[in-house]
Amino acid sequence: MILVSVVIPTQRRPVGLAAAAGSVLRQTGVDPSSVELLVVDNDQAPSAEAMTQALAVQAPFAVRYIHEPRAGVAHARNAAMAQARGDFVAFLDDDEEAPSGWLHALLDVQARFDADVVFGPVRGRLPDEAEQHRPYLEQFFSRVGPDDAGLLDHYYGCGDSLVRRAALPDAHAPFSAERNHIGGEDDLLFGQMKARGARFAWAPDAWVWEDPAPGRLSLRYTLARAFAYGQGPSAACAAQSPPDRLGVAKWMAVGLGQAAAFGALALVKWAVHAQDFAFTLDRAARGLGKTLWWGPFKVQFYGLSVTA
Repeated sequence: MILVSVVIPTQRRPVGLAAAAGSVLRQTGVDPSSVELLVVDNDQAPSAEAMTQALAVQAPFAVRYIHEPRAGVAHARNAAMAQARGDFVAFLDDDEEAPSGWLHALLDVQARFDADVVFGPVRGRLPDEAEQHRPYLEQFFSRVGPDDAGLLDHYYGCGDSLVRRAALPDAHAPFSAERNHIGGEDDLLFGQMKARGARFAWAPDAWVWEDPAPGRLSLRYTLARAFAYGQGPSAACAAQSPPDRLGVAKWMAVGLGQAAAFGALALVKWAVHAQDFAFTLDRAARGLGKTLWWGPFKVQFYGLSVTA
């Protein structure tokens, strides 16, 4: 019986995939016969197949390759869910690397608190040459939580998480394809689970490194992401059935105030070359996202076909 299926979605990141998958193969404290690794290749061509097959030769447990040519993060995750055999599914991104006790720490907290979803910390790891806005970028690509393990009243993103399949609204295709292009498919799913009474927990020892791609180490990228993150609360209210129009109005008003206040403060900090300028501008971008959350303002990060 497979207890846990570890899923790594990837799209033409061979270096990151090698680090992520290699770290899964080095896990300790778990019975190898109860684990499987699923690599989901979201490239139109099966570009990660050879690497996955090579990893399988040295693996202490089953390693399976899944090719999902339909571009989109939700498609990739659902392709894995459709073939995963575990009672639990652990998600690791292809720019993350887990220490050897990662999976054991997730499973331990799940058992202790009977959690439906367990989240762990993410530590942003930047190359030495990334000097501009370094404190801000390290924080942006990190996830921080409580010092102690325990239940949570909120949820985080899918990377570095453990999900109980039985708690999912759909065990085989739980991620909404509507979020393929803009992301947030995990927020939408976990929001639905919370409404149904799911139990979320935090595992401080289940931390991973995140190595962002060089192209993401800029304010242009992070502020666009911050804007998209800000859209989440307003969009979630609008997506309810029936739509929570009062909630949408509330978040838009909150966002407008944040955008104005932090935008003005960021301008002052930029003028005086304040070191925390980027942190303030990030908060302004998140506020603006709450206000401008619909159709033409949605930012596309995923769902792009890679053919070259």
